[in-house]
Amino acid sequence: MSGRKVVATNRKARFNYEILDTFEAGMVLRGSEVKSLRAGQVQLKDAYASIRDGEVWLENVHIAPYSFAEEGGHDPERPRKLLLHRREIDRLFGRIREEGLTLVPLQVYFKDGRAKVELGLGRGKRTRDKRRDIVDRRQKREMDRARSHRR
Repeated sequence: MSGRKVVATNRKARFNYEILDTFEAGMVLRGSEVKSLRAGQVQLKDAYASIRDGEVWLENVHIAPYSFAEEGGHDPERPRKLLLHRREIDRLFGRIREEGLTLVPLQVYFKDGRAKVELGLGRGKRTRDKRRDIVDRRQKREMDRARSHRR
């Protein structure tokens, strides 16, 4: 059965960015990085993706070193290459350059045994937009409470 095992989620991404579109990309990893990912030792807090020389790179993702790796394993903060089709990269590059958008990793997961990252093409939210989201969430919560109390 083909499953999707989520390893890490960037919870702040949808709060700080208005996500317009999502993409799935493969990751080029070393063996010790895969072991650390399977153990769930990854952090997406300040991560982003950039396009350099026609390739997409994942920056600031912290994958903890694997304790049983030989010769120290891997550098936890190294940039990691992402695998996308050429037409997807060209389309992303055009939208980022013209519209001033950002590529933000939303999730890291395993799909059919391969490490994948879900990228979101997002526009940064202003402080007032974030406040509005908080108020809307609070109002929805209060409405749900009132409904359940009435029952």
